[in-house]
Amino acid sequence: MELDTLDLTILSALQRDGRLTNAALAEEVHLSPSACHRRVRRMEKAGVITGYIARLDPRAVGRQTVVFVEITLQGQSEEVLDAFEAALARVPDVVECHLMAGSADYLVKVMAADSEDFARIHREYLSRLPGVAQMHSSFALRTVRAGGGLPL
Repeated sequence: MELDTLDLTILSALQRDGRLTNAALAEEVHLSPSACHRRVRRMEKAGVITGYIARLDPRAVGRQTVVFVEITLQGQSEEVLDAFEAALARVPDVVECHLMAGSADYLVKVMAADSEDFARIHREYLSRLPGVAQMHSSFALRTVRAGGGLPL
């Protein structure tokens, strides 16, 4: 799907505030509400807009410790990668996972309450993942810039 300037303006506005009403969004991007609604629905159906979420304060929900785990697998066959990814998808404390190029195969972002909670997550889940050869964990000291919208 090709996106024009109006589509990008709509996407920028929705990334700033996904709770905008259609009327407010239409006013912000200078379209009629019906034309704005059609564009948003078209982008949803095409998979450009994949969903709407609320960003939470990690401290408010007791998940203020961010840990990045570099994981190297024993091999890189499709079976090993698939088994690892399927098992990792069932770890509730993992908020992001990226297949990497470089020294580690995966970079996993874990949100924990504290270091003891991460030790539990490591013991109960991470150490049991299939195909793992090595893991290196790094604790974030402070979040300087949290994930936001995509640059458009």
